[in-house]
Amino acid sequence: MEKKLKIGLIGLGTVGQGVVKVLSKFDDIEIISAAVKNPNKKRDVEVKQVTTDPLELANNPDIDVLVEVAGGVGVIDAIKTAIKNKKHIVTANKELLAKHGSELFDLARENNVVILYEAAVAGGIPIIFPIKSSLKANEFSAVAGILNGTTNYILTKMDEENISYADCLKKAQELGFAETDPTGDVEGYDAMYKIAILSNIVFNKRIDISKIYREGITNISSLDMKLADEFGYKIKLIALAKSLKDVNGAQLLDIRVHPMLVSKKRELSDIKNATNAVMLKGFPVGEVMFVGPGAGEFPTASSVVGDILSIKAEINRKDDILPMSVCHHTEFANQINIEDTKNCYYLRIKANNIPGTIGKIGLACGNHNINLSCILQKGVNEDRSATIIVITEECYEKDINSMMKTLEETSEIKILNRIRVM
Repeated sequence: MEKKLKIGLIGLGTVGQGVVKVLSKFDDIEIISAAVKNPNKKRDVEVKQVTTDPLELANNPDIDVLVEVAGGVGVIDAIKTAIKNKKHIVTANKELLAKHGSELFDLARENNVVILYEAAVAGGIPIIFPIKSSLKANEFSAVAGILNGTTNYILTKMDEENISYADCLKKAQELGFAETDPTGDVEGYDAMYKIAILSNIVFNKRIDISKIYREGITNISSLDMKLADEFGYKIKLIALAKSLKDVNGAQLLDIRVHPMLVSKKRELSDIKNATNAVMLKGFPVGEVMFVGPGAGEFPTASSVVGDILSIKAEINRKDDILPMSVCHHTEFANQINIEDTKNCYYLRIKANNIPGTIGKIGLACGNHNINLSCILQKGVNEDRSATIIVITEECYEKDINSMMKTLEETSEIKILNRIRVM
């Protein structure tokens, strides 16, 4: 009779309880212990043994696989101890992998165990394994996506219901889409961790998250949503990584997270509510997109249990399991600064409604090597100011910043928002 796979589970929150429910359908897999912060909290599921110390699981000789769905970096000692004790790891923890992945993957390779993390990037969307298997023949030039369901839900409601960011955030919190402290989502940290992990896999380079430009959605207004729509765009929080070349042909990576105007002609513009999407561009495949639920009890549990089953299928067959999941690259990427990126830009400007104002804006753009795609005055406000919308052609970030500084040195012109265009 085949030996049961024995699981230690760190975290019995929404995802952890989903994992327990899904695993209950498998007779050959057993959760023997779970580590939680509050053992007295009422839960929908039960496990044989509960502890408050994750290290008990890491040191338990009966456990084959340590599954971590608690989140945060406080679990790192337990993960490292489990790896040293030859336990395989399944995790949904994007922050841990983005901040400490290099150390953990090196340690796993030294101890001949694997770390699987399909649930860490896009919840229930299968993306890690397809990149490493079905799409392995490709040389990728870009990966981009909507990787945070909370922000996408808020932006969708702002767009469809013409209500403020603050009101949408409150509604998201009431429905459970946003945390009481939403900083990790709305300021782009969650998406930043995920694009770091994706970039690592897609470009086979280690990523320094301190060099990833990050900007959240808190400055987006319902007016920006309305104006973007009029110009043929939707505003989305986009996580983006592109492969570039320097003058000597060496690879550079442009990795960032920030709001973008996405053309309605692009499929990403139509991703609504809490749905996630990942777009990959490479040769020979061209452009492909993966769409689905990016979070939630059962979508995330689906990916976690899928990883557990992958280990289960091989753990009794050979010592060196799932070789394609082993991280072999050790070189850090050469990541460029946001100032050196090239983008098109949307600018919403408030200016005195006097002759020559639009000419001053055009002249400032010309003096900083910026071509205009569109410049339009949207009527006159009650205070006799004018709302002017500018969309530029592609230019360097440092040039747009210099131009904005020049314009704001004049008392009659104020730039209210600047959003990059995809």
